[in-house]
Amino acid sequence: MVAPSLLKIAVEALWANRLRSGLTLLGVIIGVTSVMTIISALEGMMGAIEEDLAVLGPTTFIVQKAGGIITSEEEWIEIMKRKPLDDESVVLIKEGCELCEKVCPRIDASARIKRGNNTMRRVYIGGATFNMTDIADIEVGLGRFHSFEDDTYRRKVVFIGDLVREELFGDTDPIGRTLRIDGVKYTVIGVAKKRGTMFGESQDDFAFIPYSTHLKQFGPPGRRGVRMMVKAVSLERLEDAMDEVRMILRAQRHVPYDKPDDFAILTADNILEALNSITRIFRLGLIGISSISLVVGGIVVMNIMMVSVTERTREIGIRKAIGAKQQHIMLQFLFEALVTTLSGGLVGIVLGYFIAETLVGMLDMQIAPSTFAMLSGLTISTGIGIIFGLYPAMKAARLDPIKALSYE
Repeated sequence: MVAPSLLKIAVEALWANRLRSGLTLLGVIIGVTSVMTIISALEGMMGAIEEDLAVLGPTTFIVQKAGGIITSEEEWIEIMKRKPLDDESVVLIKEGCELCEKVCPRIDASARIKRGNNTMRRVYIGGATFNMTDIADIEVGLGRFHSFEDDTYRRKVVFIGDLVREELFGDTDPIGRTLRIDGVKYTVIGVAKKRGTMFGESQDDFAFIPYSTHLKQFGPPGRRGVRMMVKAVSLERLEDAMDEVRMILRAQRHVPYDKPDDFAILTADNILEALNSITRIFRLGLIGISSISLVVGGIVVMNIMMVSVTERTREIGIRKAIGAKQQHIMLQFLFEALVTTLSGGLVGIVLGYFIAETLVGMLDMQIAPSTFAMLSGLTISTGIGIIFGLYPAMKAARLDPIKALSYE
């Protein structure tokens, strides 16, 4: 077999020049490591965002006043002029959308929460109806979410995030105990399962109270209006359910047939697509900048291979004299370049992953080795070996055997 013989010769040649081969290997390692760090870190962050958006569920969509990416001042002014969604919109969708299985209105506020001497400021206070946990995949860690009766009778009960539990109650069981939201006493009935952080910001510093209770304490939602979480009857009918909601709201808001919607309907995929479009140039820029080190590594490989061809001119002449063909000489030097770059690539993949894991870990996210990232690393290192090793290999293969033998 020719390939094993060529591989053995390539390894022996590299081992004979260990220092030079090591420096070449280092250049490739640095290049592949930088690219792999960027790819793995970006994959980890996007995976964490996708996991966070998965809380909506595959059949859930959000209806609200504004959405998407604002690209101009005129667009921002137009959105600000929009009439907010209100309780009448909620009723119309509940009664008129046949493909909507559940509808949950939500309103937001920010308030101070206090228990004894422990205080948390600017905590998100959400008002939602009892069916929110049936629509969004929010897991209950302790107790329960509020019920239909809690909403109907405007009971002062609260469902808190794990950070609120930790800050205000410590190791004490919070169920049945009280806290104050902007001075109003509430009884804790449940705690959400811990969700961790996103980009260094906790996702557990929140509290949900019944929708009717929220309206009583904080008043109407104002310019932001009501947001709705809507669950379609099935994934297959999701688009149809969204179209039904769109027709109901356009009729209610008297939107002319030739004008675009003056509200937004969003799914988890829509949000992720918008986020991808915002960050695409940034991500490509990062990968492009890190790829510069790959080009430098490739140039180092080519330079070293050219030196190697010059030093081994007589060896090439002898091989040709005893019957080696051009393709065998070319493959020999190409194998040397590939062994160098693939070895550097494997080391770079491992280093890049661990560096990315450290960087992403600073944001309290987790990443796992992905097939895409590893294949990218191997493809990159193989490509460097072929692209930058091909010219020296071709030059070696084309040497005239007589001139090569007489080379001093």
